[in-house]
Amino acid sequence: MAIYKDGSFLTQLGHSVFDEEHPPGDLAPRAGIYQCTGCGREVTAGEDVPLPAPEHHAHTPTDGMPRWKLIVFADHRPKRRAAPES
Repeated sequence: MAIYKDGSFLTQLGHSVFDEEHPPGDLAPRAGIYQCTGCGREVTAGEDVPLPAPEHHAHTPTDGMPRWKLIVFADHRPKRRAAPES
């Protein structure tokens, strides 16, 4: 599970991109954190960068083959934050 300190940096979005599972080697559709649906390991990937190969980490027979699911994506659009008051 991804861990964060300040929830004000996160926005919940019910987008279908979070429902997709990707096999090893697929290009990541978004830059962000991906979790293996078999064992729960998390990795970061850049947009359009191949997701880790099957030999990236060991799986038990009950884990099945690695499949990657986006759990947090990086929004690359600029955000304007209010300047701190002096």
